[in-house]
Amino acid sequence: FNQGYCYPCVISLAQCDTCIIKPEKCHYHEGTCREPEWGEENCFSDHFVYLANTGNLKVGITRHVTDGISSRWIDQGASQATVMLRVPDRLTSGKVEQLCTQYIGDKTNWRTMLKGQPDQQDLIALKHQMLEKLADDLAQITADKGIQAVTSVDDVSHEIGYPVEDYPVKIKSINLDKTPEFNGVLTGIKGQYWMLDGDRVINIRKYAGYEVEFSAS
Repeated sequence: FNQGYCYPCVISLAQCDTCIIKPEKCHYHEGTCREPEWGEENCFSDHFVYLANTGNLKVGITRHVTDGISSRWIDQGASQATVMLRVPDRLTSGKVEQLCTQYIGDKTNWRTMLKGQPDQQDLIALKHQMLEKLADDLAQITADKGIQAVTSVDDVSHEIGYPVEDYPVKIKSINLDKTPEFNGVLTGIKGQYWMLDGDRVINIRKYAGYEVEFSAS
């Protein structure tokens, strides 16, 4: 099941609830959180709304930005990223992200991401264009939740590189359920994907919870 969890955990743990994928649906304030203590520890801390270039411009949220870089960006295979806003909780981050999706997507096109380094984008300019479009909505959030509900962040655009020797031309995705054994030459790693010779790729994250034997030479 999701991220390798067993079915009982999927239907009982807060970290497996639908609001993890769709934070704008956080229901802690309704008193229906599956694990209130977990929610308090994980959903009521600073969250960052960001823009990233993964081959297409996307918006996303993350809780952790260490030394300016979020592991979330690396996980998604972003070549560029910048933080747009800081907010105090997960629900607010989800609402801001949802507002942004009126103008840009919130998904990574994994095939586009794996086909090479994307064209550079001026994320700072795009960030300010987005903030201008959202000005009235952000003002309303501030009016409802207080002046610290939405905090601007310094204009810093980060570039991220990946160890890739050769990008695939015509992508062939390996599915362990259909091809339980394979071998080849590792040609690169980007995001959740390993790239192999023969234009093959495998999403390693997809197989969390699987027992796999691996050898390298």
